[in-house]
Amino acid sequence: MPADTYDIVVVGGGTAGAFAAATTASAGLDTVIIERKSPEEAGHIACGDAIKGKSSFPDVIDLDYLKEESFTNRNIRRAVFESPAGETLDIPLSEPGAVLDRKRYGEIILEEAERTGAEIHYDTVVQDVTQADDGTVTGVRAKRRGEAIDYEAEVTIDAAGALSLLQDKTDFSGTTFDTNVNYSQFCSAYREVVDVREPVEWDDAIVFKPTEELGYLWYFPRTSTEINVGLGFQMNKEPMKLVEALKKDLRGRAEFAGATVKDKLGAALPTRRPYDSAVADGFVAVGDAAGHVNPTTGGGIPGAAKSAHRAANRAIAAIGDGDVSEEALWMYNHDVMTDFGKRFAAIDLYNIWGSVHDVDELVGIVTSVPGQQLADAVGRGGTDSMHLGLKLKTLVRTFGHWDTLFELARVRSKANELKAHYDRYPARPGGFETWREVRDDIMDDVYAITGADPKY
Repeated sequence: MPADTYDIVVVGGGTAGAFAAATTASAGLDTVIIERKSPEEAGHIACGDAIKGKSSFPDVIDLDYLKEESFTNRNIRRAVFESPAGETLDIPLSEPGAVLDRKRYGEIILEEAERTGAEIHYDTVVQDVTQADDGTVTGVRAKRRGEAIDYEAEVTIDAAGALSLLQDKTDFSGTTFDTNVNYSQFCSAYREVVDVREPVEWDDAIVFKPTEELGYLWYFPRTSTEINVGLGFQMNKEPMKLVEALKKDLRGRAEFAGATVKDKLGAALPTRRPYDSAVADGFVAVGDAAGHVNPTTGGGIPGAAKSAHRAANRAIAAIGDGDVSEEALWMYNHDVMTDFGKRFAAIDLYNIWGSVHDVDELVGIVTSVPGQQLADAVGRGGTDSMHLGLKLKTLVRTFGHWDTLFELARVRSKANELKAHYDRYPARPGGFETWREVRDDIMDDVYAITGADPKY
C-alpha cells in the first residue's frame, strides 16, 4: 500500500481544518488536508452563518479577502427573541456582527490554506487510524478515488467534526483524551437558504424562536432577501420532524410567501462542554471534534478557528522539539480551557438547567427579565447591575416564576464557580485527575440543584 509522509495530517477541510493547516504550513511544516468532499462540494456545510466579525479569526490567512468575498451582511446590530405567543425581546449587540455565505467562506479558507503551502486531497475518505506499538497515533488510512493510501505524520489533527470517526478508531487507553462522549450531548440541526420576494425589515437582526423541545428556530439574513432559516433540537429529547416544524413556522410569516428554497442541508453538532482533554500521543482534536461550540447557540466557527490555531502552534513546537507526546501537546488543552473553554463549560450549565423545565415556563421567564441582563447572565456568566426601579418592576413581571428564578440564580453561582475552576486547569497532565474530581463535585451540585440527570 502506498504511503504519503507529512509532518502534519489534518482530517477535515472545515473551519478548524483549514486554520490548522494554514498555521502549520505557514511555519514551513509539510501539511496535508484530507477532505472527503469533491473540490466543487468542499465548503458546503450546514451552518447558521452568523458570526461576530473577522476579529473572531486568527491572522494566518488574508482576513480582508475573506471578509470581502464571504461576509454578505456586515450590519447585524441586534438579536431578536420571539416567543410562541408573539412577544418579542430586542437586545442590541455590543458590537456589530455579520452573516456570511458559508459555501463561499469554505472555499476561501481552503484556498488560503493552499496558498500558505498546504496540500489538499479532495475525494479522500478516512477509514482508520494508525498507531505505533506504544499507542502513539502515526497517521490515518484512507481511500482516495478507489485507491487505499496510508498517510503518515508526526501529528494528526482531527478536524473531522462532531462524532468524529477518528475517535471511534483510535485506542485512547492510557491517555487523558476525553471519551465521555455520547449522542445525548449533541444536537440535530437542519437549515435552508431561502430567497424572499421583498427585502425583510429585520435585515439588521438575528432572530431566534424557541421550539417545542429544548432548541430554537433561527432566521439569519445573509442579505435583505436571502435568509438562512433553520432549527435544531437536543438528541436527548423526543425527536422533532425538523423539516415539517420549519415549514410550519415559515407558513406563518408573511414575508416568506412565495419564497424560493435555494439550498437545504442537515448536520449534528455538539451542545456540550469542551472535551476535558483533546490530546493524546501524536493526536489533537479541534473544533466540533473537541466540543468547541457554544452549547446554547451552536455557534462553532470562532471556537473552531481559535482552537485549531492554538493546537497547530503547539504541534509546531512539539515537532520542533522532537517530542509529540501527550505531555508535549498538553498546553493546547490549557490554552482552550482558560480562554473560551471555561465560558462554554459555564454556559452548558444553563442547558442542563433548561432541560428540566417546561418550554412555556422558560419563555415566560425570558419575556419577563430585562433582555440585556438575561443575555449577560447566560452569555457571559455575570450580570449588569439593575437600578432599584428596574428590580422592582422585574419582581412584579416575574411573579409566579420566583422559585425557578431562585434556582437559576443558584445555577449561575455554580457557573461562576466553574469558570474560576477552569482558570485553574493544570499546566501538566499530572494535575488533571485532581482538577477533574473537583470539577465533577461542582457538577454534582448542579445536578442536585436542578434535579437533572447527569449529562456526563
